[in-house]
Amino acid sequence: MGPRTRRAGEAALFGMVHHIPEKNSMSNPLTRRELLGTAAVGGALLASRLAAGAESTSEMRTWRQLPPARIYKVFAGRTGDAYLTRPTEELAKFDKYFAEIEARLGDVKFIGGDLVPPAEAGQVAGKLKDADALLIIHLSGHGGDAPVLSKLIDVGLPTALFSQPFSGHGWMYFPQWHKQGKKVVLLPTSDWAEIEKVAGLLRAAAWMKQTRILAVGWPHGTPAACSADEVKKRLGADLVKVPNERIMEAMKAIDPKAAEAEAQEYWIGPAREIVEPTKPEIVESARMYLAVKELMIQEKAQGICSVHCMGNPRGCLTFSKLNDLGLVGACEGDIDSTLTMLLFAYAFRVPGFITDPVIDTAKNAMIHFHCTSATKMDGPSGKRLPFRIRTQTDSRGGVALEVDNRVGQPVTCAKLVNLDTMLVCPGKIIETGTSPLACRTQFTQSVADARRLFLDWGADVIKGDVMTLLHRVVFYGDHMKAVQDLGDLMGFKVREEGGVA
Repeated sequence: MGPRTRRAGEAALFGMVHHIPEKNSMSNPLTRRELLGTAAVGGALLASRLAAGAESTSEMRTWRQLPPARIYKVFAGRTGDAYLTRPTEELAKFDKYFAEIEARLGDVKFIGGDLVPPAEAGQVAGKLKDADALLIIHLSGHGGDAPVLSKLIDVGLPTALFSQPFSGHGWMYFPQWHKQGKKVVLLPTSDWAEIEKVAGLLRAAAWMKQTRILAVGWPHGTPAACSADEVKKRLGADLVKVPNERIMEAMKAIDPKAAEAEAQEYWIGPAREIVEPTKPEIVESARMYLAVKELMIQEKAQGICSVHCMGNPRGCLTFSKLNDLGLVGACEGDIDSTLTMLLFAYAFRVPGFITDPVIDTAKNAMIHFHCTSATKMDGPSGKRLPFRIRTQTDSRGGVALEVDNRVGQPVTCAKLVNLDTMLVCPGKIIETGTSPLACRTQFTQSVADARRLFLDWGADVIKGDVMTLLHRVVFYGDHMKAVQDLGDLMGFKVREEGGVA
């Protein structure tokens, strides 16, 4: 990219200009006349770009909204001015803090509030049937705590137990639940912020049970994940196969003007640069997004994957916007990655980038690349990353994205396989790239030991074809510890891929 193009692209980020190709540029077929024509609505488009978060929120209201996760709270132990006993006034402080968490997250609701004793654990257990999860605040107690609280743990809800220092000696008996494989996260800490973090994880477990996933054509991945019965049994989600013809028919019903407006407002206007695709090709991709949107609304779905995404038009822009909105769109029918992305979207409010990674021991790194990428990698309320509109690399056709990711950003590479094991590899983005040998969006992640990662690839738990073994999903943020907690709550194992044996 030359200096003139780069300057124009940088200015476009602030809504001032759009990159205007030379008149007869074969690499930039979107003409000056087309661009100037679309710029006629500049004021409105600038406002829409500045209010991107509000736009996403407004559009999401057209989808079925999942209800707040209902977390039943129980206070365990006596209070008062006594040795190793939490003061009574802490109960009101906890309730105030729970209300603050509800306001900040907006999608959890704390219910209950029983104090055990005087309430009996068995009676409280009977009240949990309408709850999605359980939170126990340990106030005081000694050796008899575990048998009493086991009546609550054994209900089987995803459970978190918060136990501050100086709350008695009963904490010694709590790890037995973890060793027994109970769905419980133990929080022996003075940091109340850990309660908010675990509330997000409890939300994910609850929402997966209300999730519908559309597999266009058929799902592709590990055998358990491809089984609708197994997905329902282990995660509670519905996996529904739909024929690609439904999307093709839905596209015919989309108003061409609506597709053009969508293309202009969400893609052409905000793009740093448009390289190969023509405006009609971008509009056709926007038309596909609007058709998939209608299909998902009709089916009350939160996620979609497609083995037909390399067709005409390709699904790259469709899946990118779905992920920007906090939903999930996954390419190549990859159901394992779809489920991984749903879990992270629910727990951490971030989209995933499905990648075809390669290992570079010279840099002690893993290089990620693919042609489908979200532009709001910080989450639906975050700013969009700079992007260029390109073709899909290996086919040299269609419409895809080259997204500029943030160097220095902590990331978590992950994949849930066989519905029972989450492979995880944390690191940071150390550089971005534009190699013509790889897909459009590219960045390099640091790893603990690249050689070990290379030799450990798949951790002996993935059996399948190239895509199943290759694909991983990268998320902004270091979620290593939180994913381990999520695994405890939902009953899957967590393994650091390439970690110390």
